[in-house]
Amino acid sequence: MSAPFFLRAREPVGRMVRGATSRAPQPSLTTLRVAVAALFALDGFVFGTWAARVPDVSAQVGADHSTLGAALLCLSLGALACMQLTGALAARLGPGLVAAVAAVGVCVTAVLPGLATSVPQLCAALLAFGAATGMVNVAANSVGVQVEARAGKPLLSGMHAAFSFGGLGGALLGGLAATALDVPTHLVVVAGAGLLLTAVLVPPLVGADAVVVQPVAVVESAPRRRPTAVLVVLGCIAGATAYGEGALTDWGALHLREDLGAASGLAAAGYAGFALTMACGRLAGGALVARLGERRLLVGGTLLAAVGALLAVTTSSVPVALAGFAVVGLGLANVFPLAIARAGALGGSTGIATSTTVGYTGLLGGPPAIGFLASHAGLPVALGTVALLAVVAAVLVVLVDGDRVRVPAVPVLPALDLAPVHRAAGDLRILAVA
Repeated sequence: MSAPFFLRAREPVGRMVRGATSRAPQPSLTTLRVAVAALFALDGFVFGTWAARVPDVSAQVGADHSTLGAALLCLSLGALACMQLTGALAARLGPGLVAAVAAVGVCVTAVLPGLATSVPQLCAALLAFGAATGMVNVAANSVGVQVEARAGKPLLSGMHAAFSFGGLGGALLGGLAATALDVPTHLVVVAGAGLLLTAVLVPPLVGADAVVVQPVAVVESAPRRRPTAVLVVLGCIAGATAYGEGALTDWGALHLREDLGAASGLAAAGYAGFALTMACGRLAGGALVARLGERRLLVGGTLLAAVGALLAVTTSSVPVALAGFAVVGLGLANVFPLAIARAGALGGSTGIATSTTVGYTGLLGGPPAIGFLASHAGLPVALGTVALLAVVAAVLVVLVDGDRVRVPAVPVLPALDLAPVHRAAGDLRILAVA
């Protein structure tokens, strides 16, 4: 029986796409680095814009808090569903080409939530938007790992800083636009501007695949074992820190307002300080890795985040809590990008997809878990789990050794010499018989 058509056609299509990318002009390292940073910034800006209009969209479809939470869950589910597929596509077609397609997708699908008039329509729109964001995250990280390999130095943290600054810019401009534009018009304008930027980014992104055509063929001809356990552990490290990011994003302002009595504007400054220190920490990530080393930076960053989280939830002072949020952002700044960069070095695009999928569950599960714990133990105790998971991430970093996970040796007790006991038991039996 002959193979199905799509299986027979898949390899010729793959060769055709690789041939097209090999003919694309190869960008310089600087051009490619700027293009990838711009792609991260575009993704952050679009997502920040959407976040700024969530209340308006919620009112537009008539969603209460629980219904909106279910709709937002579709955003994360769409991203999770698309990440593994994106890794496979990037490995076959080239991450640059997939990143270019993903950039178009994230701009187009960002309009859909603004067009929704009911909760089911919003869920469907967010599912598509989430799939596009998941696709662009994996593809952008894959190209970023290639840039690191060409440069021979850590650069991915700086690219993630572009995402953070893009998110801040999108949120700020989105808040201003909310006073003058309705949601559909605003999102259409953002999508149009994003597509114009994407048109500029497509040539260097697609040309980046020409750099790795030959090495990919060599790797495919001599496959090596992928360290799946390490990829999962790296995803857990990323997920433990993403848990903290999601928790502070969704619950930090509420803690400042309800538990510490901060005014609304001051409460919003908690997330702004967290995001700003995270962005600045990522800008300095390359220099910090060169000075401290990857392992020290990861362990030190996670422990610093744990101290900041404990400071924020155990104080009764608003300024001290704000400082704690800023410390958490600084500590977590480089953990996620360094973990994903290591996954890319070990497993390529597929490795990035695996670790990103595992890591994204922290961002997905964090806010609902915080809400559940807060309803039973209070919000300060619930936010204290950010510190706990940061410490867990530090322990996992110590356990990762190259491409394997070190399992702590369990002390083995020396074997007991039971011969005297047996002899004594025999003597007792003889006495009993006598």
